Amino acid sequence: MSNKTDVWQGTLALMVLKTLEALGPLHGYGIARRIEQTSGGLLSINYGTLYPALLKLEQEGYVSSEWGASDNNRKAKYYKLTRAGRKQLERETREWDKTTAILARFFAAAKEES
Repeated sequence: MSNKTDVWQGTLALMVLKTLEALGPLHGYGIARRIEQTSGGLLSINYGTLYPALLKLEQEGYVSSEWGASDNNRKAKYYKLTRAGRKQLERETREWDKTTAILARFFAAAKEES
């Protein structure tokens, strides 16, 4: 049994965009490892989920990609944040902050009532 948590619906794209903003162009494996590392090993990224998310982000114009060589000299597709992706990251970050603030109110109210 694993101690790792599944990524919440709708948060993977935000984590991918934030990772690319912080580190610049990365291939899918590097993105997954960085997200797992940043979570302190609490998240596990499934490639069957990551690559469709990357494809969707590319189709939406938030990331672009190009083929290059990885550290071990293998062919890899590198993804980078676009200008539209930076704007989307700003929007999603604001929405995430608003959502977590609302949830915090509910948790605080429930704690006061108990």
